Amino acid sequence: MRRTALILILFFVSHWGAAQVLENYQWEWRSSTEQSLVGSIGQKQVRLAVNSFPQSYFQFEVPGNSTVFVDGKLWDLIQNDTTFFIPTDAFKREFGKDSLLVTVVSDKIRLGDFGLAITKVAKNEVEEKKTSEGDQFFALEKRQVVQPLKDFIAVSLLIILGLTAVYRRIYPYLLGVLLQPLSVIKAEDFSESGGLQKVFSFDILFFLFLVSMILAQSLVTGIVIFRPDWIEDWGGISSLSLLLFWVLASFILLVVTILKFSAIKLMAFLFDLGKSEFAHFFYLLRLITFGFTLVLIATTFFVINDFYSLESVFSNLMKAVFWVYLFGVMGLFLLMMNRLNFKKYHLFTYLCLAEIVPFLVLTKWILVLAQ
Repeated sequence: MRRTALILILFFVSHWGAAQVLENYQWEWRSSTEQSLVGSIGQKQVRLAVNSFPQSYFQFEVPGNSTVFVDGKLWDLIQNDTTFFIPTDAFKREFGKDSLLVTVVSDKIRLGDFGLAITKVAKNEVEEKKTSEGDQFFALEKRQVVQPLKDFIAVSLLIILGLTAVYRRIYPYLLGVLLQPLSVIKAEDFSESGGLQKVFSFDILFFLFLVSMILAQSLVTGIVIFRPDWIEDWGGISSLSLLLFWVLASFILLVVTILKFSAIKLMAFLFDLGKSEFAHFFYLLRLITFGFTLVLIATTFFVINDFYSLESVFSNLMKAVFWVYLFGVMGLFLLMMNRLNFKKYHLFTYLCLAEIVPFLVLTKWILVLAQ
């Protein structure tokens, strides 16, 4: 008798202050599998009753690398194993329904190691103080950004591919010359016969606009990932607003590119480099085109298949482009040093003024604005 009483006392002491479970949805989960480019991904669904126990909380236990949908809308991206609480009345106010379908997508579900649970609990005062504001309210930015970004990526990619196909149809030879990978190594444009001696013709401007569209796509994606409040202030995050911002940024980058060539031409004139500004400009233009094309492809892949890791992937891609560009400037210095009869310190000064200093200033602005 004493042993039984002691066990009961220990039981109540160990559970003193713990949340009382009102509803347990453990046996109501439905499993399924969806296919993607990276293979099959498991998902589980359960329907939650929102109209009962309005003062209660839903306790979520979600494994890492999971995507949570509520009533068909993306709700949160869970990177690490997480336990959090959401007030039942918050669900009621947000969605205005008596029941909600919750879907959790994760590769751990497919592998059988998931640790997923949702319960409705009545929390005591101590536990309520532990619940942060971020746990009580919805991650609105994440839910509102993903689908517009996916639509923007798809439409902008189709437009870029369509215009590239038109350009290839009209100027097949010129496109091949502009996109020769070996030209980055051999620098054939530095020869008298191989140089592109025109920039402001329609065919070149068309190509520059295509490159500007690729750059603008990465620019818009980066702003949506790191500073979505900018686009919110500009006109709200929607597929249409992202496309309009992208078109505007493409034209601005085209103007900036033309001004960049004009500055290089002026520098080459002041340093008496002859026609080398054409080779200089198109050498780095090829490098930028190849680099940001790879960024576009990688961004599209992760937006479609693995959105929760897009932020870290995009940051690493931008760092890679940064270092590739700097190494490209070093390669340009070596090529110009071998091809041109010019003093090395004058050539180094020319590249610092024309490339390195503006690039580092631009990088500093980006880092400051992204903080």
